[in-house]
Amino acid sequence: MGRVAVVTGGSRGIGAAISKALKAEGYSVAATYAGNDEKAKAFTDETGIKTYKWDVADYDSSKAGLAQVEADLGPIEVVVANAGITRDAPFHKMTPEQWHQVIDTNLTGVFNTVHPIWPGMRERGFGRIIVISSINGQKGQFAQVNYAATKAGDLGIVKSLAQEGAGKGITANAICPGYIATEMVMAVPEKVRDAIIGQIPTGRLGEPEEIARCVTFLASEDSQFINGSTISANGGQFFV
Repeated sequence: MGRVAVVTGGSRGIGAAISKALKAEGYSVAATYAGNDEKAKAFTDETGIKTYKWDVADYDSSKAGLAQVEADLGPIEVVVANAGITRDAPFHKMTPEQWHQVIDTNLTGVFNTVHPIWPGMRERGFGRIIVISSINGQKGQFAQVNYAATKAGDLGIVKSLAQEGAGKGITANAICPGYIATEMVMAVPEKVRDAIIGQIPTGRLGEPEEIARCVTFLASEDSQFINGSTISANGGQFFV
């Protein structure tokens, strides 16, 4: 049995592609989800990847869920913090509830996912933390002050964890996808989608599998010297 990997939000979209890619590389994968039992079951039936239900915004639920994964599969050595939500609104119309919902899931959710398993990684001398941020955390986005703030904050988490974990064999890195052909993006009106594609120099949306390949590399032994880095996977749309 290979190393154990947890992918939050791992049964749909980019997360599903990541879960599948890690399994193909020999990892024992646990994919988490927040609410859609039917789709989670379909994902498990299709892939054989076990799914676990908890809300990453809740520390106690995350801690209990991660403990269950370790009881079922063994010590967690790879964490992919992918779960995220949007609650878009122009700033002058954004409510405190919209702000806190996104902060709690996208930013605090990373803390809740990594913190419970961090001591074990330190003790074992190995760990891979991979956070899925966003192009909009790098450049900002209209009507996404909450979302952009969390995704920028995720980069700060990664840079700090990289420094704390380096001496213990733990790396922490981020991936900032651009616009990817997920169910959510493909559901927007074609005219809007064409406008988005018009901003991407490569002239197309990214594929979830392209993000997954970034993850499998960062999770591997070969990536040991890459730590605190951000991979921008956006087709040349934005450079840092």
